Amino acid sequence: MAGIWPVYRESKRMTTKELSTTEAGSARQIQQCIDEVAAGGGGRVVLPPMDLTLDRGLALGSGIELVGQGENTILRKGPGRIYPLSGYHNYGMCDVPLQSTSGLEPGMTVSVHDDKGGGFSETFATITWVEDHWIGLDHGIETDYRQADNPRLTTAYPLIFAHDVSNIAVRDLRLEGHKADNEESMGACRGAAVYFYRSAAIEVSGVSECDYDGEGLGFQICRDVVIRNCTFRDNSGNGLHPGAGSTNVLFEDCDSHGNGNCGFFFCVRANHISVRDSRFTGNRTGISIGTRDCYNLIENCTVDGNAGAGILVRSSPRPVEVHSCHVRGCTIAGNAATGGKGQIEIVTDAHDLIFEDNTVRGREGGGACKPGFFIEDTARDIHLQNNDVDGCGQEVEAAAQSLALTAPVIECGYESGTDTIYRHLPA
Repeated sequence: MAGIWPVYRESKRMTTKELSTTEAGSARQIQQCIDEVAAGGGGRVVLPPMDLTLDRGLALGSGIELVGQGENTILRKGPGRIYPLSGYHNYGMCDVPLQSTSGLEPGMTVSVHDDKGGGFSETFATITWVEDHWIGLDHGIETDYRQADNPRLTTAYPLIFAHDVSNIAVRDLRLEGHKADNEESMGACRGAAVYFYRSAAIEVSGVSECDYDGEGLGFQICRDVVIRNCTFRDNSGNGLHPGAGSTNVLFEDCDSHGNGNCGFFFCVRANHISVRDSRFTGNRTGISIGTRDCYNLIENCTVDGNAGAGILVRSSPRPVEVHSCHVRGCTIAGNAATGGKGQIEIVTDAHDLIFEDNTVRGREGGGACKPGFFIEDTARDIHLQNNDVDGCGQEVEAAAQSLALTAPVIECGYESGTDTIYRHLPA
């Protein structure tokens, strides 16, 4: 495929900065080192074996590789605090009025939201100054916040994040979110335990993350991303969440377990993504595919013991329907115990989907009375080939007009397509 960025690429002249436990004694010190290495053209920042509670997220600049010592380098989310706004405040302002600023200082990362809005109307920013009952932010707030809607600033933040950068990597870290110590969750559009926004050429490997009040890993408006050999578990939201037009992504050998929402959530227009050799177990839903999530490949994965459907092609009526996806060689078993209509559930106007060479199993307490494939009458051109279905109420519940005898011709997954797959993303 022409025109794709490489994932993280080392320079022969790369700077390597290995931090001692003293040099990595606080999030502020680590951030200062990251900024210095980024200002010098990028390089590797190596954290020592340590156990550190962060009072802010760590922001990566272009060309930065942040590396730990695996399970021996532990970064923990600090306790959450809530600061009510002192009245209405309007869109675009680079400051916020608060009833109290106690405990806040420049460099800390914070979120602003209210009871009415959500999604991208939440603000995530870095504090630039603190004065009386005001704080400055490094960019304008994302919407109007009205007093009647209970506006508030919280210390909800990603542990590691990057905005508007390229050529970055995160490796060999243990991240703990301590969701019980955080009253307010991080909004899924603006953050996750590990989060990227409007960035390219990203690689994450060897990261073990758990217990975050929000998503485990999320990214929005990104391209050319590789996530390998990572675990995301016991988060209040989704385990893995590629979204907002993110394109050309590979997930390989990842585990997503025990999350409060989906093990894997394809968000709006998450396209040309491969999910390979990964496991999604014990979540509310296994894998969820929805609005304009097309040209995706799921292969050789295990989707087991999720409360809802193992694979859900969720409600997305035309013209934003799901199409041109391929699921092959997967084991989808013991799902739909308390929700969902089958091990695989396909609804509304989905079309041109291939399910091939999958093992599909119901079991007692895990969808035994439900079909292996539930396909709504409105779906079209769903091709089922050589799937081994057993232990289900019936193999397939579908109208004849929903099924296709021959496989649709589709090109999907990571490194598929041409340069045009990026036209919707910022240059």
